[in-house]
Amino acid sequence: MRFLRMKPGHGEVLIAEGDPEVAEDEERLVEEFRRQLDAGLWAAVPVSDPEGRRESLMVRSFEDIPRDADRVIFFPRAAGGR
Repeated sequence: MRFLRMKPGHGEVLIAEGDPEVAEDEERLVEEFRRQLDAGLWAAVPVSDPEGRRESLMVRSFEDIPRDADRVIFFPRAAGGR
């Protein structure tokens, strides 16, 4: 699983990577996930339906991330948003 952060002018920047099935990696991923949310970022997991349509699933906790997700994208909240 890779954690990516959207940065203007840079696109996706890798901030963490690991296998959530490995306890040490999972602990590091959980800590980084919480750190990004505490910094005010939102998190989304790209998903595709059987017809190939792509969407994003917003996640608020590490447990909400599908176990088969290969990436989680963090991005800043819109100005004035909640």
